[in-house]
Amino acid sequence: MWDIIQNHYQLLLLGTFPQGPLGGLALTLVLSILGLCISFPLSILLALGRLSKFPPVYYLATTIVYVVRGTPLLMLIFWSYFLLPLLIGNTVNPFVTLLCSLVIYEAAYLSEVVRAGIVALPPGQAEAARALGFGRAKTMIYIVLPQAIYNMLPSIVSQFASLIKETSLGYVISVHELTSAANRLNSELLTKPFEVFAILALTYFLVCSTVTFIAHVLERRIAKRRQGQSITPSRVHRDQIYESQ
Repeated sequence: MWDIIQNHYQLLLLGTFPQGPLGGLALTLVLSILGLCISFPLSILLALGRLSKFPPVYYLATTIVYVVRGTPLLMLIFWSYFLLPLLIGNTVNPFVTLLCSLVIYEAAYLSEVVRAGIVALPPGQAEAARALGFGRAKTMIYIVLPQAIYNMLPSIVSQFASLIKETSLGYVISVHELTSAANRLNSELLTKPFEVFAILALTYFLVCSTVTFIAHVLERRIAKRRQGQSITPSRVHRDQIYESQ
């Protein structure tokens, strides 16, 4: 196994880059980061649609979320791969096809995370903003969303770990990400499939475990900050009582 890593690490990490296109683990991370960054604004729109009191917006957003969440990602990739060229009348790069599929899929899942973060905030936050003269839109943009997104950071990072694993389905449409690179390496070696796919599994485990650990660290820090904020007012109130006495 160590010999395979020493002799073929570049294929697994970068694909054929710089002689050819980027691939391997690097392309997996690029797809994951782009997928998360593009899908997050869409997830906010879907979450706000799910919280909307205007029935057409609510039902449209709810339908999109339920349909996408109820569809396997592999099926969504196939639909994008065959449907996009028909819609635009031109061939589509497999990388773009996979990215579009990941964005749609992640937007539906992240929208529920965003919606839960908004609903979990105490209603007093919005009521105080309204009392200060903020409108509904300004209250959501300047008061509710910043706090909700901060509280959602651990869940967003955990979703990023899931997104890294979901990019492995790109090999079915010839996207040269990490799984595709391992499959290519296995075709070259022929006699060491166990070693090759053990390295693949270990790589995914190390990357996703690191991301999950970061999510746990963020969760603990946010919890400590919440605890500190909840303790501080009581201490101030107690000190004021002592001073009055």
